[in-house]
Amino acid sequence: MRKIAVFTGSRAEYGLLYWVIKGISESKDAELQLMVGGMHLSPEFGKTVSQIDSDGFIIKDKIEFLLSSDSAVGISKSIGLAIISACEAFERNKPDILVILGDRFESMAIAQAAMVARIPIAHIHGGETTEGLIDEAVRHSITKMSHLHFAATESYCKRIIQLGENPEHVFNVGAPGIDNIKKLNLLDRSQLARSLDFNIELDNYMLITYHPVTLNKKGDRESLTNLFNELELHKDFKYIITYPNADTHSRGLIEVIEDFKKRHVDRVLLVKSLGQLRYLSSIKHSSVVIGNSSSGLIEVPSFNLPTINIGDRQKGRVAGETVIHCDSSQESIRKSLEIALSSEFRATCSKAINPYGEGRSSEKIVSQLLQVELEGLIWKKFYDINIE
Repeated sequence: MRKIAVFTGSRAEYGLLYWVIKGISESKDAELQLMVGGMHLSPEFGKTVSQIDSDGFIIKDKIEFLLSSDSAVGISKSIGLAIISACEAFERNKPDILVILGDRFESMAIAQAAMVARIPIAHIHGGETTEGLIDEAVRHSITKMSHLHFAATESYCKRIIQLGENPEHVFNVGAPGIDNIKKLNLLDRSQLARSLDFNIELDNYMLITYHPVTLNKKGDRESLTNLFNELELHKDFKYIITYPNADTHSRGLIEVIEDFKKRHVDRVLLVKSLGQLRYLSSIKHSSVVIGNSSSGLIEVPSFNLPTINIGDRQKGRVAGETVIHCDSSQESIRKSLEIALSSEFRATCSKAINPYGEGRSSEKIVSQLLQVELEGLIWKKFYDINIE
């Protein structure tokens, strides 16, 4: 039986991996080795390991490494601890292949440990670009350590091949996050209001997720302040705000968010983690999704709703017709909100197609994981393009 390890270190990543994990766990030809660490084990970020437990998955190993620090030194130390802890977990469990997703520093550390342990790596969501983040370098580094590549668009496949990866091991499967939208029974507005204990049954609201821009010295705290200054003017809306990721400067952003919450107790719901069901349900019933999260570009378009993408965090990613890009000034945010709330733009959104696919991504990934020949997979040859 093939032993397939899957690592998850954050709430969003777990949501995207859910159907891959479920598919492996239900296969008679595979043993799931679920490895959980990072923000999942941190009370500060909602201790979301409880969600994994409640979903019924058996956790094979818990990898403790996240320090209570958002400084560059603290993040670097967390990376070091993650490598140490991961290599021990791999020695205990001896997986045949490892699955990781995305571009976070935790995933890079786990990939490094697997590479040294000679464990083949399957990477999901490679080939993308995010020019405002260290994630840009992290993602491409993981690509070069990986052996199977599951990309979300054809252009991302081409970029992975451009990095020298064998085209036979690069697959355009779409974005696995869309599978949740297709498969979950999302909450209606009344159910969502009760679940959140937040009165939105008759009120319009916006959903906001804003993460640090890690190449910015202050994590783009000023941009978040500009956003809230603009939202102050929209008194006919309520706001659901989720916590930022555990990145450099995250605590500075949390201070700004909590201050906004204190000034608007009746109109703002601040949540450390919504979980996939409530998060997607919150998107479904929102008027606009605002921030700088990848979900605004990848998942939200499937709901045919406007996304306002602020700043450089997602710069370079494929974006469909429903996404409005703006800079971090209050004036630019104001103009974007005017467009997003206009009947003309909402009509455009209603007909738009999500460039990240229509689902079934996880099924394709699991199928490849079960059938790929592992013998010799770690022996990689650089694939040259048009080299004379």
